[in-house]
Amino acid sequence: MWARLRRFSALPRAAKLDFVRAALLLPLIRMSLRLRGFRATHRTLQLRIRRGVAALPEMTAVGETTQVCRMVLAAGRYSLLKGTCLERSLTLWWLLARKGIATQLRIGARKSGEKFEAHAWVERNGSAIGEPDGTHVHYAAFEKEFAGEIL
Repeated sequence: MWARLRRFSALPRAAKLDFVRAALLLPLIRMSLRLRGFRATHRTLQLRIRRGVAALPEMTAVGETTQVCRMVLAAGRYSLLKGTCLERSLTLWWLLARKGIATQLRIGARKSGEKFEAHAWVERNGSAIGEPDGTHVHYAAFEKEFAGEIL
């Protein structure tokens, strides 16, 4: 536990804030999805994105995207409850949109034997982000971008 605290305290202030935001947002999104469903949760998140936020320059956006991805994954890993890919993806999508980084929330499906499986991920410039093991490549993405570019 002390090693984790030391690693956290060594993070830059912006990364710490991203981690705390993600750690607080993940359970809120979980609760909203369970009580209100995807559409209402998604709509609420869209309404809480600041309009008119200037898009970040590409080099800055790449660094910010990497940092936010790492912090969302870490917050999910160290939370008490195991989160779903949809919860993580909505969190990542929303945090990036608040910073002026345009992304798309993608949802895909596959049939494995008799089981129907679904997966959610976030794409930026056509590439999946926040997918450490490339899980999304095994799913056929729906045509519709559920959280299209906001900016």
